[in-house]
Amino acid sequence: MSDPKQKSRIQFNKLQKRLRHSVGDAIADYNMIENGDKVMVCLSGGKDSFTLLDILMNLQKTAPVDFELIAVNLDQKQPGFPEHVLPAYLESLGLPYHIIEKDTYSVVKRVIPEGNTTCGLCSRLRRGTLYGYAEANGISKIALGHHRDDILETFFLNIFYGGKLKAMPPKLLSDDKKNIIIRPLAYTREKEIERFAAFKDFPIIPCNLCGSQANLQRQAMKVMLKSWDKQFPGRLETIFTSLQNVAPSQLADRQLFDFAGLMRSQQTEDQIISFNAGLDVLAM
Repeated sequence: MSDPKQKSRIQFNKLQKRLRHSVGDAIADYNMIENGDKVMVCLSGGKDSFTLLDILMNLQKTAPVDFELIAVNLDQKQPGFPEHVLPAYLESLGLPYHIIEKDTYSVVKRVIPEGNTTCGLCSRLRRGTLYGYAEANGISKIALGHHRDDILETFFLNIFYGGKLKAMPPKLLSDDKKNIIIRPLAYTREKEIERFAAFKDFPIIPCNLCGSQANLQRQAMKVMLKSWDKQFPGRLETIFTSLQNVAPSQLADRQLFDFAGLMRSQQTEDQIISFNAGLDVLAM
């Protein structure tokens, strides 16, 4: 094929189709979106949330269920934040949206000592604000842009640094039982999101509060997974599949499985006695 534009268009169409399938499969497998849902897409200005919004808008046109979408961005009042970018982009889409203005930036900078990672507190403040908005505005599902690589990175972070077998579930009920969080990109690879965002030329906004900080532990997980993916194709797919095939009796969590109460059934006892008696007869 000699026409570069046509070749690029074909590549984009194939990529978009794969993303639609992976998002559609995740939504179906975990019953993420139901008829009549009002879905709040948390738009941060990064490649992941832009891709999530684009794919959900695309699926909305052909989905077998009827649902609403509203894009919500939290303006944390970071110095130099380009406030006009997201409203202009969302206006061009003709999509309902809301910008929440809350100065969490000053709170984080006041509480966290200089040089320390701000991500933890920033995330908690952001989550609380978005949950509150969802509850007050009849939102039935909160859609976040975490993808499969995020889930795997979190899984290994918890193993290596937290001593837990824990990741990010594709669907979650918040601790206060008032909000359902969904991650429609749960089956989607980050490298495909990067390609899609480049094709679409989204107006990416970097996070100057924490996005520029080196989260060394997560970065180490990212490097490890990328190395495995390059050296052992298919390994990451297998690891993610293992998160969907958990065997509690084959682990060691006494809260999850009653190891102390394990005992042989009477039938098994009778079979053992009968078998041993048979061996005694043969030995005579």
